[in-house]
Amino acid sequence: MSLANGVPYRAIPGPSVLPERVLRAMQRSAPDIYGGPLPEMVASLWPDLRRVALTDGHIAPYIGNGHAGWEAANTNLFSRGDRALVLATGRFGLGWAASARDLGIAVELLDFGAGPVDLDRVEAALRADRGHGLRALLTTQVDTASSVRTDVPALRRILDGAGHPALLAVDCIASLGCDEYRMDDWGVDVTVAASQKGLMTPPGMAFLWFSDRALAASRDAGLRTPYWSWAPRAAAAEFWRLFAGTAPTHHLYALRAALDMLADEGLPAVWARHERLARAVWAAFDAWGQGNPAIGLTVADPAHRGRSVTAARLGAPHATRLRAWTEAEAGVTLGIGLGQSTPEDPDGDGFLRVAHMGHVNAHMTLGALAVMQAGMGALGIPFGPGALDAAAAVASG
Repeated sequence: MSLANGVPYRAIPGPSVLPERVLRAMQRSAPDIYGGPLPEMVASLWPDLRRVALTDGHIAPYIGNGHAGWEAANTNLFSRGDRALVLATGRFGLGWAASARDLGIAVELLDFGAGPVDLDRVEAALRADRGHGLRALLTTQVDTASSVRTDVPALRRILDGAGHPALLAVDCIASLGCDEYRMDDWGVDVTVAASQKGLMTPPGMAFLWFSDRALAASRDAGLRTPYWSWAPRAAAAEFWRLFAGTAPTHHLYALRAALDMLADEGLPAVWARHERLARAVWAAFDAWGQGNPAIGLTVADPAHRGRSVTAARLGAPHATRLRAWTEAEAGVTLGIGLGQSTPEDPDGDGFLRVAHMGHVNAHMTLGALAVMQAGMGALGIPFGPGALDAAAAVASG
């Protein structure tokens, strides 16, 4: 007998849970892409996307995932041989660096492992670049693998303090619509995001928001191609030019519904909900870890933790065993410990991730924690008491 029958819950860090309102918006026949109401509806998306990123800047949409967003940013910012400073706090920071390197960009990598950015090292790297050869600084706000959150305003202060003209580009794929983000106030030049996480839309769209300064810098970017160029997309006079061909029509209907939901809730409330749910998860792990030192969070300082996903350790092979149990016996799928390993645990069987991003509420997060505790009991994994009470206390405010 299994308790998994019923509505499953995918507590994985993307694709996130799709709201019924978003799914219903997609249930329609293919529309006319040459006229009718579709172009007008799509035009209404861009002001709302600007409000989500809190920017007055330009927007370029692409058919693709987050990796497509990286390539769009790289090709619009760089020529072959240009230098980029990349700050990596997990697998996805390393991924953006690899994407740039494969295009012929000279990447100078500051790898902080699964830990927060060392701002002193960043400042030293910028001040050492006396000729200002670094064209851009690339970083993730929240690395989906490690759940490390980077202090983006601090990076702008360092750039300005060093008098360095490098553009500031931020991967917000795992954080936009979850963590607080203020593109213009924080002096960000390029923001990269995708549809499948905080934007609560199926995978398949990437978006770039970019400043006038980034647009000017892109005009001499030798890697820019007709397809990836953001300028025609941002200033498209004809609907088809937005996507350099046929638009992802049903994704656009879904996005319209998702943006309406974010507007209805209000961005400050969205951020506060993610904050509360994240802290409930952290409280549970803190309590479990009191009875088993192998249990703990990847990121020690809450100030450096993302609010959309939590990376944690249970000790090998317990995370893999627990993930299998929760899915098979209770209908809850937890995220794999992507990019997490130790010499003693090369396959990462001691690591997992719990997502709390997008269309998620208290009963989903508290329910996932209760299922995890039931699984640890069933599998004989030791844990400390009081985790569910601690999580409930956080959720209750």
